[in-house]
Amino acid sequence: MWQADQSADFGELLRHWRAVRRTSQLDLASVASTTPRYVSFVETGRARPSREMVLRLARALDVPLRERNALLLAAGFAPRYPVAQLGSAQLGRVEAALTSMLDQHEPYPAVVMDRGWNVLRVNRGARLLFGRLLAPDPMPTPANVLRLMIEPGPVRRSVLNWAAVAPALLERSGREAVGGVLDRDTAELVRRLRALPDVAELLADPASASPTAPVIDVRFALGDEVVELFSLVSTIGTPTDVTAQELRVEAFFPTDDDTRAAWRRISSNVKV
Repeated sequence: MWQADQSADFGELLRHWRAVRRTSQLDLASVASTTPRYVSFVETGRARPSREMVLRLARALDVPLRERNALLLAAGFAPRYPVAQLGSAQLGRVEAALTSMLDQHEPYPAVVMDRGWNVLRVNRGARLLFGRLLAPDPMPTPANVLRLMIEPGPVRRSVLNWAAVAPALLERSGREAVGGVLDRDTAELVRRLRALPDVAELLADPASASPTAPVIDVRFALGDEVVELFSLVSTIGTPTDVTAQELRVEAFFPTDDDTRAAWRRISSNVKV
């Protein structure tokens, strides 16, 4: 899904989000405690909503915080939700929690990503994994997981079951988007990745959409070792900051005892 143009007027943005949520003017009015006539007037520009009404409509449509700020700006009001930088004092508690999660997951890989799948933080296990996959080159800055996994390159070459992983990742990109809606930049990235000839051919194959297991493991070839990992994704509950809402922690777990043993061999006495 695409993100509405933030230069659009409030009525256009409201219509966009109502279409995204497949909500009628009647249903929106009911949840936002107003009338369908008023919603219609707001969408056509015949009525100017108050700041409180903008927020009520946004909450009723479950609009992500970044886009709620855009709605407020379009209606002529200042943004409400802060956009603190990771590492700032405002996100001190969040930063401490992320650090704890990354540390507690050792020796296995864990990363913190933003809504565009860019890696913001890694633990030792993730540095080891990326170091092995990208060697002798360093980890790119920024490192985008979708691009590393799907575009041709050393990471993709190391994924032994890439044909199963690539479609699953592209599906995840939409399912795990904040509010279920891809932002403009991520939507464009996904479009480009889906258009790659080998990816497009893979997605056109009905068999690629027929998983036979509850999760899709990623099978990495790391030199002479093969490790199979699956992941769990965590987000921050009830955020009131845009950055906090968009953060995700992805923690990888070994699929079997063979991978546990292989990872112990790989990670023992290794400096990363």
